[in-house]
Amino acid sequence: MTTLRGFIIAVFVTGIAVLGVFWMASRSKPPVQPPVITNPDDLDKEHAVRSAPAFDIVRVDVGGTAVIAGTSEAGSRVALMVGEKELAHTLTAADGTWALILADPLPSGDIELYLIATTKDGQEIRSQHVVVVSIPVSRDRLPLVVLGAPGGASRVLQDPDSKPRSGSLVLETIDYDRQGGIIFAGLAKPGNEVRVKSDGKLIGETRADENGRWVLVSRAPISEGVHQLQIDEIEKSGRVSAVLVLPFERADPSRIAEASAGSVIVQPGNSLWRIARRLYGSGWQYTVIYSANADQIRDPDKIYPGQVFAIPVPATENPG
Repeated sequence: MTTLRGFIIAVFVTGIAVLGVFWMASRSKPPVQPPVITNPDDLDKEHAVRSAPAFDIVRVDVGGTAVIAGTSEAGSRVALMVGEKELAHTLTAADGTWALILADPLPSGDIELYLIATTKDGQEIRSQHVVVVSIPVSRDRLPLVVLGAPGGASRVLQDPDSKPRSGSLVLETIDYDRQGGIIFAGLAKPGNEVRVKSDGKLIGETRADENGRWVLVSRAPISEGVHQLQIDEIEKSGRVSAVLVLPFERADPSRIAEASAGSVIVQPGNSLWRIARRLYGSGWQYTVIYSANADQIRDPDKIYPGQVFAIPVPATENPG
């Protein structure tokens, strides 16, 4: 009995000793230290980037009325700016989103919009991106809206230069062959007939292939100048399922003959901005094309598919 009691006491004492060792070990561990911020300025910059207001949606109608939405730090005041002028402002919701509807239409021409957010603690943060809106003076079509940042790639938020479309019927290109014939090409439902007219007169008929592509080469005499183009898509039953109507210009035959690498044929949906952006890398260079073709561009906001423009090399600044 004495032996059993001694064994129990020994085990009890040993257990206490072991627990004591673990307790002392836990007490001897150094407390967990927070991470050291070596450069507080970097944290401020990172916070500013996260809090900076940003554009998500910019929609501008023909008249210049705009709906603009984006994100910023929750509870901040977001102001839409042009130059030093505030156009409108709103407060950011709890989820970081905001939206504005401009009561006054934007003016014609090219304007640059940016945002300034004022946080709850009074810090003002400017948006990293700007939005360029190009509104035609004639206000007869949707404005071009481009999101851009200094030194960064631009992104088109609203493109007025989309290809003419009616349902499945699309006019993609207008070109000329070496004999001066006009080549129309586009998309339609596979197997459907496509009929092309100019000023109500039949130019020709063709059929979309199994991939939905169609091409029509017109040898019919079409006088130089602007004409009304009509394209019909006709189902096998004979029903006209889609109609496209748009102006196009039959180019001067001499311009067609002289067309080379230094020329461009205006395509459906093109604008001077888009052509300049593709050829020169900047839409703002559209004035170079306009100046070189002033004899046939009546209005820089109105160019027609089928026109042939000379494309000069833009002047560069004198490095000296």
